Amino acid sequence: MTHESKLIISPLTDDLIEDINKTNDPFRLYGRVVPRFQSGKWSFEEVLFDEETETRFPDDNLEWRHYINQEDKAVFLAYLKNRCIGQIRVVKEWNRFCYIENIATKRDYRGSGVGRALLHQAEEWALERGLIGMSLEAQDDNLDACRFYVKQGFKLGGVDTLKQSYNPNIEATLYWYKVF
Repeated sequence: MTHESKLIISPLTDDLIEDINKTNDPFRLYGRVVPRFQSGKWSFEEVLFDEETETRFPDDNLEWRHYINQEDKAVFLAYLKNRCIGQIRVVKEWNRFCYIENIATKRDYRGSGVGRALLHQAEEWALERGLIGMSLEAQDDNLDACRFYVKQGFKLGGVDTLKQSYNPNIEATLYWYKVF
């Protein structure tokens, strides 16, 4: 991002609900994270696919007003020149973690710091509530996302091989954690 344009992160308001799914762009599938649990620790390696494909999550259709001015959940939207280019949706979990339900950045802005700024906003939100860390899940074939989470200080903390059983392309759901 240039110095001339300033990223603005705003909590969700009624006026901004229409922008939530505008950040739901397709993403590349070109490899997978292969987790391994050994001696009480998770590690992983990356395996690249022979061919790259693309996918897109379906738009979320939630009661967005339930995320406005709430103590236990929030949506934050990232704007650049009045255009919504990113979003993060968080909830306060029973285990005192801030669970990131969704994080998305418009394709043209990936790698520009928008996701990092949204995670920083989520971390501030969590710390204000006395939470001990952040958690999220990602599919093993979303290599860009997994690399991003590792770069932001998240560690692999668990794996579920049955959660995505309906999808033959996904071998595992990966659970990522960042403890403060």
